[in-house]
Amino acid sequence: MANISFEGKVAIVTGAGGGLGRQHALELARRGARVVVNDLGGSVDGSGGSSDAAKAVVDEIKAFGGEAIANGSSVTDDAGVALMVKDAMDAWGRIDILIANAGVLRDRSFSKMEITDFDFVMAVHLMGTVKPTKAVWEIMKAQNYGRIIVTTSSTGLYGNFGQANYGAAKLSLVGFMNTMKIEGQKNNIHVNAISPVAATRMTENLMPPDVLARLAPQAVTPGVVFLCSEEAPSGVILTAGAGAFAMARIVETEGVFLDGDELTVEGVRDHWAQIADETGQKAYLNGGEQTQKFFRKMMGG
Repeated sequence: MANISFEGKVAIVTGAGGGLGRQHALELARRGARVVVNDLGGSVDGSGGSSDAAKAVVDEIKAFGGEAIANGSSVTDDAGVALMVKDAMDAWGRIDILIANAGVLRDRSFSKMEITDFDFVMAVHLMGTVKPTKAVWEIMKAQNYGRIIVTTSSTGLYGNFGQANYGAAKLSLVGFMNTMKIEGQKNNIHVNAISPVAATRMTENLMPPDVLARLAPQAVTPGVVFLCSEEAPSGVILTAGAGAFAMARIVETEGVFLDGDELTVEGVRDHWAQIADETGQKAYLNGGEQTQKFFRKMMGG
């Protein structure tokens, strides 16, 4: 089969001044995409800011003959997001790919976490994905083509101590993706999620050096770039790290139908083993499929 090419495509990668975002931007550019390298240039907790990191990645891309421009907008700022999109449209007249990669950490146990820490992390991860997606959505609809990648996390999918804010933000992006995959379907806009495990500024203090050495960000990028391609699926959570790739899914058991005298608190308790039985569990494509199951059970089917 032919190699995957992005000739003629335009991509925006947020948080692309280093780590995962940098690798995504470089690989897209190597394969012919013209790239907006967005990075606020702040610290891991979101403080500070400089566009130097984004400019350095642009210089790397130009050094091997690629096309790129730097953008230092914050993904939480409406005017900044609008400028990021304007930069892409002014330079190249279209936007085919959005990789929403920008993120921050403010880790603390929930007892010690301030609400401001929660608000800020939610703003960057959730709204910092929603706002760029909103800004490119009508452009992609008009083109009848788009590929959007949101960045979730194993913390969102499964939990991690000290990251209630981060986990809530990251799982919220799966909910966002699940609706956007449906709304984008008729206009050939595919929306997927990447759940990466990689050695970046955000993880360097969480793992020992020998493990970090095996978790190079570039080992995640092939999965992300595939999700940017014309062949990409839609509505998938791809987990990736150290060259390993897998698909995570939210599944629901077949469960039971309780009626009459059994429809009580005690009835739920007494049928718990059946409710939790994993036999025949299923991943639904939309909420309506779950509703259909409930109707089927209600009708005795």
